[in-house]
Amino acid sequence: MNDDKGLRERVTRQGEETIGKLAQDLLENPMIARAVAAAFETRERATRAQEVAMGALNLPSASDLERLTRRLRSVSQRLEALEDGLDRVEQRLDGVGQVGALERRLTAIEESLTRIEASVGGPRRRPRAQRSAGDSVSA
Repeated sequence: MNDDKGLRERVTRQGEETIGKLAQDLLENPMIARAVAAAFETRERATRAQEVAMGALNLPSASDLERLTRRLRSVSQRLEALEDGLDRVEQRLDGVGQVGALERRLTAIEESLTRIEASVGGPRRRPRAQRSAGDSVSA
């Protein structure tokens, strides 16, 4: 088993080295390099011609669609940021509403306590809302 695995690894390594050397030799060959450069240049010209033809037909090219996709993604991210900001504002406003409800509840409790104290005959206090609205004397 180990001999098979070692043999396989050795053959694989030798094959990779041979293919790498062959590819390097091909890339160093001036005639092959010129052919590859010409193929890339031809591809670029064909792409430009396709974009011109698509423009003449009033159709978007692949680069137009890519540009539009990037722009749409950017707008989407900005919109999400705005939504997050609005959610935070809404939460703050809800918190303010809760504080107001708590204030009203505390005022009602103080008024109830004042009535209870009056019925029991204890000291008479004014509700907090009246104290804070009326005068600024501290107790």
